[in-house]
Amino acid sequence: MHPEIADVVRRALEEDIGPGDVTSEACIPADRQASGEFIAREPQVIAGVELLPLIYDRCKVHKQPGDQVAAGDVIAQVHGSARALLSRERVALNFLQRLSGIATLAAQYVDRVAGTGCRVLDTRKTTPGLRRLEKMAAAAGGVTNHRMGLYDAILIKNNHIEAAGGVRAALEAARSSSKLPIEIEVRTRQELTEALDAGATHLLLDNFAPPEAAALVQLIAGRATVEISGGVTLDNVRAYAQSGANFVSSGAITHSARAVDISFRLKWNML
Repeated sequence: MHPEIADVVRRALEEDIGPGDVTSEACIPADRQASGEFIAREPQVIAGVELLPLIYDRCKVHKQPGDQVAAGDVIAQVHGSARALLSRERVALNFLQRLSGIATLAAQYVDRVAGTGCRVLDTRKTTPGLRRLEKMAAAAGGVTNHRMGLYDAILIKNNHIEAAGGVRAALEAARSSSKLPIEIEVRTRQELTEALDAGATHLLLDNFAPPEAAALVQLIAGRATVEISGGVTLDNVRAYAQSGANFVSSGAITHSARAVDISFRLKWNML
């Protein structure tokens, strides 16, 4: 487990519990033991279950990241002090519901492009501080992780091109200063031609309609790897994938995923 993840969980528990769960401490005897189940309330793709052992001392996980579950399926069971189980319930559900929501939406995108040979990428449009977790969830849904941050690949976008003085200038400056992979965004046919003439090997077609994107992929004719981005939704992702592009990317997978319905049920008779 990456130390960044353990730190996120620790901070989430501190945020919610603070100096103590006053309700549980007021209502429940300190020596009361219990068990609890996390139960799916709707069909979904599971993510985030690997965090449960960081939240609970005694935990049995029944589903793994990427598993498809039905309503009523038990995702995991936890055991221990009733006070501890209840004080950690909301944090556990927040993680499970949010991350499983991302995995579920990611799986829908992947299903929509099935058979096209095109792969779906995620983006950096993530919740601040939760990127590693949200990208793990996207991968659990079958999406391919793109850049983790600004440090692991060069992606030249329109503002970089403007500041550098043009497509060729931006590409040449990037090549001269780094050995990292280089991708460049193009927004017009002219920029695409300039990028290819300058030796670009990875192009990002941004905000083209599916027919325009397909025409540009034909123009590229295999001379560069192609990613399509901008306005990619569940409704149109297959049309983009059928353009012949290698990749489509959608920020919605992480920034607009709906939290799925998961409940926590406390039981006294399971020990």
